[in-house]
Amino acid sequence: MKLGRLAGSAVLITNGGAIDVARASGGRFGPDLDGIYERWSEFAAWADGPEATGAAAEDFDEAALEAPVGRPRQIFAIGLNYAAHAAEAGLQPARDLVVFTKFASSIAGPVSRVPLPTGTVDWEVEIVAIIGEEARRVTIDEAWDRVAGLAIGQDLSERTMQLHGQTPQFSLAKSHPGFSPVGPALVTLDELPDRDAIEFGCAVDGQTMQSGNTRNLLFSIPEIISELSRVVTLYPGDVIFTGTPDGVGLGRDPKVYLQPGQTLVSSAAGLGEIRSELTEAE
Repeated sequence: MKLGRLAGSAVLITNGGAIDVARASGGRFGPDLDGIYERWSEFAAWADGPEATGAAAEDFDEAALEAPVGRPRQIFAIGLNYAAHAAEAGLQPARDLVVFTKFASSIAGPVSRVPLPTGTVDWEVEIVAIIGEEARRVTIDEAWDRVAGLAIGQDLSERTMQLHGQTPQFSLAKSHPGFSPVGPALVTLDELPDRDAIEFGCAVDGQTMQSGNTRNLLFSIPEIISELSRVVTLYPGDVIFTGTPDGVGLGRDPKVYLQPGQTLVSSAAGLGEIRSELTEAE
């Protein structure tokens, strides 16, 4: 299943187009996508049944898709979760999960315009997990069952604020407007050839900047969910940015940052791509 949001309404995305969930279900689900995560098991069973699979799909403009989450209660991000990324930062691979948050006002859709607040904004492409079932103290073996699906994300980072001062400001520096684009849709795990080995990367104006595979995560997605759930309760619709591979601008010599007028494209096998147009801040 590929589940997206179009003009504020939940849609199933098929090869034939988009199926309006509220219309196809007779109002049982949708149009609000965030509410669907609260009833994920029930919705997934409906989406696999004849009412959904037999519904008429309509043509749509992929550029009009919005983020497949709109009001997540919690957004988590995992730092230094690839050994090569830790190395380019001059650090040893993390022995414990490195966790910070991003704020909901930074969520953007799969095709977005992102104003650059400074000249030191960096890219960090990531695979994003969206929670479908409440998770509290789940085991690693149970964790995948709590995931509704995956998407592509960018953890855009304003490095000056992030690294300035006595203590790092990860959460604020990574939460400017548009700094958390997610999409193009939520893809359920059954759609993926191997949910534990997803190739992904990003390019700026066509030049590849990052290339990675989730098989190289230091902490796998199930391990992340299990570890987080030992401390907090994960709620349906919560978003987890799972970590970025090496190739960020901060790790280059000389350092390279995003500039107004550039286009940042992030893609992943089986998930599609998202596109960020970088602009001057007003």
